[in-house]
Amino acid sequence: MILTEFDYARPAGLDEALALLSGTGGARILAGGQSLLPDLRTGADGARLLVDIRQLAELRGTGRTPDGRHLRIGALTTLADLAADPLVLAEAPELAAAARSNGDPQVRNLGTVGGNLAATGRATDLPVAAIAADAVVELAGPGGRTTLPAEEFAAGAAPADQVLTALLVPAAGPAAAFEKSADRATRYPVCATAVRITPGGPRIAVTGATPRPLRLRGVEDRLRGGPYGTEAVLAAFRAEPRELFVPGRGTSAEYLGHLAGVLTARALQRAERALV
Repeated sequence: MILTEFDYARPAGLDEALALLSGTGGARILAGGQSLLPDLRTGADGARLLVDIRQLAELRGTGRTPDGRHLRIGALTTLADLAADPLVLAEAPELAAAARSNGDPQVRNLGTVGGNLAATGRATDLPVAAIAADAVVELAGPGGRTTLPAEEFAAGAAPADQVLTALLVPAAGPAAAFEKSADRATRYPVCATAVRITPGGPRIAVTGATPRPLRLRGVEDRLRGGPYGTEAVLAAFRAEPRELFVPGRGTSAEYLGHLAGVLTARALQRAERALV
């Protein structure tokens, strides 16, 4: 299909971008464009103004926060750069693995952290890794900057006039992992799980098999203190209500619950080996 008619603006800074977004009904952010442009072609999105923020260097790159406790990942950082970043590989390997699992090299070279986190209508890989990592989303809006837990952001709690500027991830080391079973045609997750082992117990999140990215606190409680063997993990998942898992694409809730357990067991065992 042919793209619908819309206006285009290329702001020189974040403040200008925020003014454009708040002052125009139907304005959309253009970053990687991996989701937005196909939606415009199919008519799934009827944007009236595209605000191109790709040149805003302040939203790009990875580093430590001043206190050293978090990694700050700019929203315009590409998935390819995230997947290969030495700091992310060392301190948040579940994020690097989730970025690496996205699509193909072309998608990863254009797709951004912010776009992947903010995607709606389809399961993507970064939100579940961000939730498992206890990450926080940094937002900017007319009233200034604020933060929101990644779990709440994935549930749609961010105000409409806010722009995602960065992801703040606790720097915790290598005891984390990501596993995914992908749809062969689209590479979107049929089911993906991310885990991080902490002194207080495991943090476990699932997407694809669930209505949205979810942290599974019940499974965490059942596995607290270990062991993380496959049978123990599968038993913990069998205790979850079946309605938690949404059947689709020829799969049943029972199958998806089992698949989520298998993937989580693999991820926990990989994270546990990293502690040795």
